[in-house]
Amino acid sequence: MSFALAVAFAACLAWAVLLLGRGFFWLARDDDRDAPLLPEPAQWPAVAAVVPARDEAGTIAETVRSLLAQDYPGDLRLVVVDDRSTDGTGALALAAAAGDPRLMVVRGEARPAGWTGKLWALQQGLAAVGPEAGYLLFTDADIRHAPDSLRRLVQRATGASPHLVLVSLMARLRCASPAERWLIPAFIFFFQMLYPFRWARDPAARTAAAAGGCVLLDRAAFDRAGGLAPIRGALIDDCALAARMKAVGPIWVGLTERVESLRPYAGAGPIRRMVARTAYAQLGYRPEALLGMLLALALVFLAPPVLALLASGAAQALGVLAWMAMALGFAPTLRRFGLSPLRGLALPGIALAYMAFTLDSALAEWRGQGGMWKGEAGPRADRATGPH
Repeated sequence: MSFALAVAFAACLAWAVLLLGRGFFWLARDDDRDAPLLPEPAQWPAVAAVVPARDEAGTIAETVRSLLAQDYPGDLRLVVVDDRSTDGTGALALAAAAGDPRLMVVRGEARPAGWTGKLWALQQGLAAVGPEAGYLLFTDADIRHAPDSLRRLVQRATGASPHLVLVSLMARLRCASPAERWLIPAFIFFFQMLYPFRWARDPAARTAAAAGGCVLLDRAAFDRAGGLAPIRGALIDDCALAARMKAVGPIWVGLTERVESLRPYAGAGPIRRMVARTAYAQLGYRPEALLGMLLALALVFLAPPVLALLASGAAQALGVLAWMAMALGFAPTLRRFGLSPLRGLALPGIALAYMAFTLDSALAEWRGQGGMWKGEAGPRADRATGPH
């Protein structure tokens, strides 16, 4: 067997496994469309929403308004942690609330060594939450919630048997600019490929996942899991939190149209920075894992079009088959964003861009600039720079 034919067989086998053996993640059907059919609790629990916000002047008002406009039948309190913003984020949050007493703005303090910026902001918000809240909602300062968002989240958490300890929705990301239309659907596709939602929801599976933009937590279970302190240095904090919570009870994660991100990505640069912030952390900061991942992605995404265009005979035919399987797998995600399935043929080039983003993540870590969030390096840099 020639080398080209061996690579072609391996690529086809890889796509067979991805399409048939990873919880059918690619169908993009694991969402919250069934939420209105879920049973309502006999008594709606009190909920405290905590929003970490640093320099979010462009979006914080819309986030605050959408949360205070919830049609939630129970008690709702909102804590915005103004994490040392320099653009008036805290004042804009207060103005958006228009005197609504349910909002509290907490001025954040400097990050202690060992904590990521976002988790430290959330920790400070938790300190301001009263004991009456039975559930916590962690949501970002660039997220807009539909009026029934919280009600549906609580329905899902309390309507399951046993009750869910974590419910998370993957916010619908903006897909308007050319960069967003080419790169954002792949972000959702790759996330589900790494963390198949059906596996995350299966109590018997080891996979645990959440999307940090919208996470509802059973507070008692959250306390049993140790709160945020055990994951204080995690860059991929949503999945780290999901793993802690899954150890104490069932979790649920899915796609949604009820929660949307307001953050624009006008070009490829901001998307690169979003991916590069955590990509090398996902690999455990191991160079051998980085090399292995790049080789695996080259086999799965790059080899098929190369074989289809340059090989001959059986190797070429298998390359075409793998390329078509790739496009087929990407099509449901593209349709969720209102994009033509034909864009799936470009997935090899998109994957190459994400490979470059991942390599950039490793280079940033090696330069001591890994995990950058709002201009501040992650906690791994604390050993070199001292306390914050």
